[in-house]
Amino acid sequence: MRGLIAAALVWLMPGMAGAVTCADVTFDGAGFTLCEVDLTREDLRLFLRDDAGEILGQFGAVDSSLGPGERLGFAINGGMYHEDRAPVGLYIEDGVQEHGLVTSAGPGNFGLLPNGVFCIQAGRAQVIESRAYAADPPACRHATQSGPMLVIDGALHPRFLADSTSLNIRNGVGVDTTGTRAYFAISNDMVNFHQFGRFFRDYLGVANALYLDGRVSRLYAPDHGRNDFGFWLGPILGTVIDAGGGGG
Repeated sequence: MRGLIAAALVWLMPGMAGAVTCADVTFDGAGFTLCEVDLTREDLRLFLRDDAGEILGQFGAVDSSLGPGERLGFAINGGMYHEDRAPVGLYIEDGVQEHGLVTSAGPGNFGLLPNGVFCIQAGRAQVIESRAYAADPPACRHATQSGPMLVIDGALHPRFLADSTSLNIRNGVGVDTTGTRAYFAISNDMVNFHQFGRFFRDYLGVANALYLDGRVSRLYAPDHGRNDFGFWLGPILGTVIDAGGGGG
């Protein structure tokens, strides 16, 4: 299935090999926007604060914060945050840790264990269950903790119910078996956790996937005609590309 999806995404956006590719797809009666990032060719980063320490919070602010000759290519909200928009759990940006890992259960979706960490390394990424991360922390250039895990080693989160009436717009991330391709999905219809988890497991075929957030879910994909406005965000995941249009 992953190979068919990759082929479809490339076909939808000819001449952009190596760029982030997005497509609208349907699974189990619900619409999703799916974006694929080739980590061997794209510079995927986390963003939180500007040089003055103020939280960026918007895709436009991230774009404006980049260096000369750089622009934001793709972005999505990158994990849960407190009212002051500081990260709830582990947050590492460019090798510097701002907030530590949280492994205890707690209220809300973040505390619905198991939760997990999205870890970006050189040319690859991982989705790791938080306690597994704590037991053997990898070296992450960027990392964000969120929850719950959607898929854990090929199984749906044990608390998900197929008939749950808790419906929301949701976004999350999964990684292929090689770790070189990250799949970001945002639902265009309200779905429950069970359906969203099955999208990653059954449609994308990924073994591990992580929920990023619900009602604040937003996507910046200008090549796909998306630039979502709305809530101010905390962590933001995005690719940095050459202002001339090349990949990172």
